[in-house]
Amino acid sequence: MANHDTPDWVRDAVFYQIFPDRFAISEQIPKPGPLAPWSSAPTPSAYHGGDLLGVIERLDHLVDLGVTAIYMTPIFQSASNHRYHTHDYERVDPMLGGDRALRKLLDTCHARGLRVVLDGVFNHASRGFFPFHDILENGPDSPYRDWFLIKSFPLRAYDTEHPPNYAAWWGLPALPKFNIACPAAREYLLKIAVKWVEYGIDGWRLDVANEIDDDDFWREFRHRVREVNPHAYIVGEVWADARHWLEGDMWDAVMNYQFTRACVGFYIGDNVATDELKKTSLHPAGPAGAEAFRSKLEYLEQLYHPDIYAVMLNLIGSHDMARFLTLASGDRSALLLATLFQATYLGAPSIYYGDEIGLSGGHDPANRGAFPWSAPESWDHETLDAFRRYFQLRRERASLRRGSFEFLEATGDVLAFLRQLEDDIVVVVQNVGHATSRVDLRLGERLRVGTILKEYWGDGALRVCEGLASELTLSPRSSRVFATPLPGVLNRL
Repeated sequence: MANHDTPDWVRDAVFYQIFPDRFAISEQIPKPGPLAPWSSAPTPSAYHGGDLLGVIERLDHLVDLGVTAIYMTPIFQSASNHRYHTHDYERVDPMLGGDRALRKLLDTCHARGLRVVLDGVFNHASRGFFPFHDILENGPDSPYRDWFLIKSFPLRAYDTEHPPNYAAWWGLPALPKFNIACPAAREYLLKIAVKWVEYGIDGWRLDVANEIDDDDFWREFRHRVREVNPHAYIVGEVWADARHWLEGDMWDAVMNYQFTRACVGFYIGDNVATDELKKTSLHPAGPAGAEAFRSKLEYLEQLYHPDIYAVMLNLIGSHDMARFLTLASGDRSALLLATLFQATYLGAPSIYYGDEIGLSGGHDPANRGAFPWSAPESWDHETLDAFRRYFQLRRERASLRRGSFEFLEATGDVLAFLRQLEDDIVVVVQNVGHATSRVDLRLGERLRVGTILKEYWGDGALRVCEGLASELTLSPRSSRVFATPLPGVLNRL
């Protein structure tokens, strides 16, 4: 088994996922022609015109939110608004500002202490990718014919009556799948991975990475990337058990969709928008209740080495699922309860752009709406303020980033847990029910007698007494957070 050498900085990270075409548009980058109005409903093919300089212009918002790292969906030249149809892996899309805009974004982010992780689409390319286009033009005489898994000629790349006669992602002719066993194609992709790490990115998120069924490719990928940047973060997209790739010799972590699933089951429960959830592999979310939630998370934690689990990318929303608020049928309390847990749990939390202001939207493309910068009156400012508090709490407390985790209570609608790093102790108690609950926490069995934990965002306190229980009252759909005082932090709350 390889060493579990995961990037230390990820333990302190709060990620923010950006869909570049819809996040922010800058007047400094000219566009080639008409765009969909910024506030119009998203569609599968229309461009709204967001770009990388727009991201730079909105960094204050991210920093204020507590974000320390950005993950962007693909930015390389493509003929699709989501850019998963890559035309040129060696060039940032001109509509996003090109390579110069990425250079400025990286330099600006790094100067502000922000990391940048890019989306690597190495499983498949597009019909416009130059080697595939060469095959379209030259058929079996193309020197690139072995880069893809071709069954016969001529290619049926635009035939709407028949399936493609080459391997394609989910059978979509626009997305020809690489033949990763081809030495030339393999070397090309590895060099692309290295090129952009050398350029200054801080890691790769690997699109549908489990579909590249070649462990040696991923081992070589890790070796080459880490040679350039020993601290680069390599995180795969896998929606299920990912142990195969997380033994320390391939990836550092995965997008933790099983964490997402657990949060849907506990914080949304029976109120879930089932039709939307069914469009993902998260359905069914499983039984509700704190006992089931605890069981799911304890199972996940024991699957992976602690150094792997410490850098898992924990999300409750992404571009590949309905927004959490929509899954919760508009229940803001579900979003806030889940986000507080995300901010105080093991691993690295990831915010999907716009969730912090209450954006809603069903499955793709509705989950990819443009961020309404010009209409702040449409924002849910209570949700935004809550997000700021939650991630400020994480930033202030080292125990939430690097401490131990222990469940104190998981019964019915009530969940309580403890995070501890030496004398830095945080206790979080949540009630997901619709009635007031009371809970007894026997802290004397775990903490030093006489320890006092003051309440964040409230006037309460917990005193650890030997053999006695601390009774807490929790309003419906609410959380309470208690912590040991830190100099200059809790005395102002």
